Amino acid sequence: MWNHVNTRQLALKILGLRCHKHSRACVGLLGEKPQRSEYKHCRLCSTSAPPWRILFFGTDDFALESLKSLTATRGTNESVVASLEVVALSNNVPVKKFADQNGLPVHIWPVVDLQGRFDVGVVVSFGCLLKERLIRQFPLGILNVHPSLLPRWRGPAPVFHTVLHGDATTGVTIMQIRPCRFDVGPILRQETYSVPTHCTADQLGATLATRGAHLLMDTLKTLPERLANKVEQNQTGATSAPKISISMSWVSWEDQTCGEIDRLFRAIGSRIPLRTLWMGKTIKLLDFVGKCDISLSGTKLQFQKSHGRPPIPGSIIYLKMSNTLAVCCKDDWVGFKAVVLKKRLSAADFYNGYMHHGLTGKPSHQPEQCLFISNRTETSKGTELKETIA
Repeated sequence: MWNHVNTRQLALKILGLRCHKHSRACVGLLGEKPQRSEYKHCRLCSTSAPPWRILFFGTDDFALESLKSLTATRGTNESVVASLEVVALSNNVPVKKFADQNGLPVHIWPVVDLQGRFDVGVVVSFGCLLKERLIRQFPLGILNVHPSLLPRWRGPAPVFHTVLHGDATTGVTIMQIRPCRFDVGPILRQETYSVPTHCTADQLGATLATRGAHLLMDTLKTLPERLANKVEQNQTGATSAPKISISMSWVSWEDQTCGEIDRLFRAIGSRIPLRTLWMGKTIKLLDFVGKCDISLSGTKLQFQKSHGRPPIPGSIIYLKMSNTLAVCCKDDWVGFKAVVLKKRLSAADFYNGYMHHGLTGKPSHQPEQCLFISNRTETSKGTELKETIA
């Protein structure tokens, strides 16, 4: 049989004002009609403990790890997710495809009126600034999973800059979004991680995606407590992590050491091939093998006798035994197994076709034909990739 309490509970649910079953503030004392202040308190009751109604904003594979973790907890006894919906930038991103496959409601950006439908938002690798009027529609605000130890590496490409600059330590941060600015909000949780030696940005990003998803779930379990103890970011040590640009791929043989070229390749090599100039033409450098051991008494000396000069940055030697092009840089030599000049060429093909006179069997004595040239003009430009790399 329905009574006044049940009727009021149903009415509150229809209004989107979820209440706890035994909340006195929701039903009024002894079944009395709740006052306006009690309705406000009822709204607070609905966001005092999990499970939460969550709206997830994301795009790429990094974001997908957090979405998978949120999806996996639905319906379990200790779930922190009451409901889960997704905001995507387009129909062709991994987050949108996963949501469709798993029956999650999807909204294509931008979204407008969400008032009363969600408790908290979660943003992971989304790439769009959120305005204050959107953030205010979430009683517990909007959280962000960021793959760095903020305030270091604020911006869209923290993982790439971590590898590029040789950071020994990184981590993940759970922070609260502030309107109209990236990565400046208060910190709820942080976890450090030692960067493995010689790891690539792709490898590091995959690891941090998993760790970030775990940290997000732990944060949601005790979210009110975490919000009460959030800490504002220290401006000291803040650094910027802008989008990866094509201009970064040009190797400067005179200025960059073996270690710097190695980090550049591990940071961007899977997305953008390293580049140099060969007789005025752009050449892409592939299959980087790191530092090459060129002894002074062997190949270097032979090069000097053949060309009448000691090797200078950009000088090229073909190492037949390992089928490698060794290139002189600021402090030593680095090697590549293949290049692209009109088409992909192995080191042997490039040597035979461009560095060596195949008909006479004599090496070229023209200095420019055994030299890679740094492109000073292109390295000064800031032509950015259209895609957002997080």
